[in-house]
This record gives sequence, structure tokens and C-alpha cells, in this order.
Amino acid sequence: MNRTMAIDEKILSSLKSAIEYLENSAIALDKKDRDVLTDSIWHVAAELEYALFLLSIIMQNEIKALKPKSDLESKKADVDSALFDVKNLLNEAMKFFLSRRLQDAYRSAYVARHYVFKIMEDLAKKKLETLRKE
Repeated sequence: MNRTMAIDEKILSSLKSAIEYLENSAIALDKKDRDVLTDSIWHVAAELEYALFLLSIIMQNEIKALKPKSDLESKKADVDSALFDVKNLLNEAMKFFLSRRLQDAYRSAYVARHYVFKIMEDLAKKKLETLRKE
């Protein structure tokens, strides 16, 4: 197995793992289990970071030309809809990666990561507000 093939498998594995943790997040949100939700979201972020790192290795100089942007700052979304957006972006990233559209895969994963960071920030704020009230 050559090196690129091994990296491809790791990227796919990381994206699949991120999707699984995202599904756990949705379940935790439905059950109102903030601890599991926070933990699962953290794992989604970690898997996305790893996938983006590996994609950047494959793409090398192409990555500098990409400036992915998200409209996240302009909209105030609840966690449920943000999770839905992340799931769509991860499915896109997987589809693009499998069809070797690496820039599109990177862009989708990158924007998904920003959504995940926003979710993490919102959860941290809510936890801090709850602690202040106690």
C-alpha cells in the first residue's frame, strides 16, 4: 500500500468517525444530555482537524489558494440546525473526497469545522450562564 492510499484511508476514517460522533451529538441533544453532547462535539472537532491536516498534506500548495468562508457569523442558529448543517457538510466532504475533488472536500470540512467551533462556543456560554445562576 502506498503512502497516498494510506492517507486516503485515514481521511475517510476520520470523516466517518466525525459523522458517527455527530450522530451521537444529535442523540445527546434530544436527550438533553449536555455532557455527552459536549464530549461528542469535541470529538467531531478533533476528527475534522485530523482530516483537514491530512488533506493539507495531500494538497500542499493548493491549500494556500483556498479561503473557505462560512456565513456562520451572520446567522444565529440553534444547536439542532447547526448539527444538521454540519452533517450535510460532512456528507459533502466525503462525497467530494471520494470523487477526488480535494479542494471541495477541504472547503466543506473546513466550513463544518467552523460550525462545530461555534457550537462548542455556544455550549460553553450556556454552561457558564448556568453556573453563574447557581
